[in-house]
Amino acid sequence: MSDKESTSPWEDIQKQVQDALRSGHAPPGMGAMRPEATAGESPPPADDSNDDESEETLRRIREFNLKPREIRDHLNRFVIQQEAAKKVLSVAICDHYNHVRQCLEDPDLIERDYQKQNIILLGPTGVGKTYIMRCIARLIGVPMVKADATKFSETGYVGYDAEDLVRDLVKLAGGNHELAQYGIIYIDEIDKIASTEKSGGRDVSGRGVQVNLLKLMEDAEVNLFSPTDMMAQMQAVMEMTRGGKARKKTINTRHILFIVSGAFDELGESVKKRMLANQIGFSTTARDDDRDPAEFLHHVDTADFINYGYEPEFIGRLPVRVACEHLRSEDLARILTSSEGSLLEQYRLDFKGYGVDFKITPEAIQEVANRAHLEKTGARGLMTVLERIFRDFKFELPSTAVKQFEVTTETVAEPQSTLKQLLLDNQQGQREVLKSEIEQFAERFGNEHGIRLAFSDDACDVLIDASVEQDKSIRALCEERFRDFQHGLKIIARNSGQESFRIEGAMARNPDKELSRLVVESFQNHADKDGDEPEPQPGPPR
Repeated sequence: MSDKESTSPWEDIQKQVQDALRSGHAPPGMGAMRPEATAGESPPPADDSNDDESEETLRRIREFNLKPREIRDHLNRFVIQQEAAKKVLSVAICDHYNHVRQCLEDPDLIERDYQKQNIILLGPTGVGKTYIMRCIARLIGVPMVKADATKFSETGYVGYDAEDLVRDLVKLAGGNHELAQYGIIYIDEIDKIASTEKSGGRDVSGRGVQVNLLKLMEDAEVNLFSPTDMMAQMQAVMEMTRGGKARKKTINTRHILFIVSGAFDELGESVKKRMLANQIGFSTTARDDDRDPAEFLHHVDTADFINYGYEPEFIGRLPVRVACEHLRSEDLARILTSSEGSLLEQYRLDFKGYGVDFKITPEAIQEVANRAHLEKTGARGLMTVLERIFRDFKFELPSTAVKQFEVTTETVAEPQSTLKQLLLDNQQGQREVLKSEIEQFAERFGNEHGIRLAFSDDACDVLIDASVEQDKSIRALCEERFRDFQHGLKIIARNSGQESFRIEGAMARNPDKELSRLVVESFQNHADKDGDEPEPQPGPPR
């Protein structure tokens, strides 16, 4: 079979659209089609509802006047520790957006050589690298796209094209190209694309990705329509055929700030060996040998990055290098008590949704921090520990009479035992809560079926005991036990005219048996009533 015969119809359509994009004419047969935007594929047109917000952000960029100390002070509200990192980042951000403002005031500056303050963040997981950048992006108001470097591939390979990051930035800016070109692109796990020697084959996860990224990090024109995004290309063609205003096809990355980050565990070990080898005589101490390799990332230089597997051109486009520090247990305790948006506040809001509040002692906070530190995942360890503590409390307390509790060191150590005791202490109040849930079931039953139910104290005790014994909510228990109950009650109502029913203990124990008995009795009573009526008298003889 010839190459021409093997070409699929979809490939023919793709070629026609690409040719049309170059020529400015619609492919045959597409002039009458209505464009439909596909979510997540094509950059949408600017949303008028967001115009005011976008214009305000652009005004703040054009008039950028923040000082490094002001950015540092803002970060201190949310980020605990990392003092050196916050200072370096504050200066880099101010330098970058001051240059953007100057270029907007004097476009001639664009033509002058300027090396962007692209940033590389080094440090273990959970120390706040991503959080710092999110706080900065929110402060300035610019859109920020975050992605993992492991999702990229070289152009032409299956995977995420590096240029898709810029397209995502435009989407995040609501299609506002001007706003997107001042945004931030944050790439995590950059240490995973350090190229290694390959024995044959192409390196799709290392050098090739670095080459594609370094083109973007300086000054590149990116096509807003991905070659693989057929819907976006067809939509652009159809907009041109309708005579509408053609959307911008490219965006320049000159003013987009790139930040990359990674744990760089092996790089820290490499720097440690280099520094210890350079020490002369007996200056190397046992303490130096025992130090965490991450502590040596403060001393990393360009040669270390190159030896680690980065292209010189790639690492040269990341002039600002910041090493974040490990978080100690004391730092984790401060995160729980001092930072805005604390994780404890998140849990308080979770419980508040059920009308429950809690207090936590200072000793318990420190114990949570100590246990989180042992997780060795930085601030993420806090949620691991808190979730372990609060998991059963979240499940049980919304259905109980408990409206407040205290978290102590005993709660941290034995959450299930503490919860069990808390429920025992509130047992009497719990029966009142369950009784009110029975009344709520009766109200729902009446609203749905037009039949009023009244549960006696004896019936309530039967249902509450069954709920506790079967570990089942009153709602689930009643809906199961009284399923189709209304059919029998309606028969009784027709036979007797009765509209409300009192549920006693016997019926709560065995509703089917008792209901069947009452239905039979209602038929008997109805028949007896019919039999008591006087027989019609015969008429006069004819």
